[in-house]
Amino acid sequence: MNADAIAVVVVTFESEETLDACLLRLRAGDGVHEIRVVDNDSRDSSLDIVQRHALADARLRFIANPDNPGFATACNQGAAASSAPWLAFVNPDCFVDPDTLAQLRAAAVTLGDALVGGVLRGEDGTLDTAARRRDPDFAAMLRTRSARDLSLPRDPEQPLQPVDAVSGALLLLPRALFARIGGFDEGYRLHAEDLDLCRRVRQVGGVVAIANEVEVLHVRGVSSRARPLFVEWHKHRGLWRYFRKFEASRRGRFTRAAVFAMIWGRFPLAALRAALRR
Repeated sequence: MNADAIAVVVVTFESEETLDACLLRLRAGDGVHEIRVVDNDSRDSSLDIVQRHALADARLRFIANPDNPGFATACNQGAAASSAPWLAFVNPDCFVDPDTLAQLRAAAVTLGDALVGGVLRGEDGTLDTAARRRDPDFAAMLRTRSARDLSLPRDPEQPLQPVDAVSGALLLLPRALFARIGGFDEGYRLHAEDLDLCRRVRQVGGVVAIANEVEVLHVRGVSSRARPLFVEWHKHRGLWRYFRKFEASRRGRFTRAAVFAMIWGRFPLAALRAALRR
């Protein structure tokens, strides 16, 4: 197999609104050798769309989970079902250009062992701040509200800007690096697993960076609209898991309790907002 070949993993759940356009673009992508779609028990027409693309393109295969084991587990399933030396994870609401993944791969090559993401922009032109982030510091969040903003500014002097974390909606890395860190932590269901993955890449000496000149349209929240309360629950659960994994051992009992209260104290209001949006 070509050393530049890319395997793309797409995790779907109630993604019919954007999935067809996403897969059409991925099939036209430079260097795309394999496409693996892992569906987490969608009840809409997502699987019908995937099957149609699979019949038209032998590179595309799919896994239909009988339940929803979570985003991290599904990503690992897709990676395990492919073999190309490069792995890209692309949300079904991201629309890549033909050269997007090849550009990310070229950027990663220049950095050595590297995980690289791109700029994500919504339909209204708004930038997704999750694409360029620093690590959370939960103890600092207790002291000042500004610490809760994890976004980092774009550095115009660096087309390839090192950051702590990029978004799991669009990222690419060598399969060997993904295997070395054990893939995604399946203890997360659908939030903070990208922060966790990026942190572990850096812990083994890898680089995490955003390619500031590679931009992708990201229609956010398509899948999450179906089960907003479920999403909010697992967002908060993911944050608590991340704190326990990376920060709790360095904090005293009072700080740990305060962080727990901060995270879970926000859940009722977040759940109410999600219900009202629905």
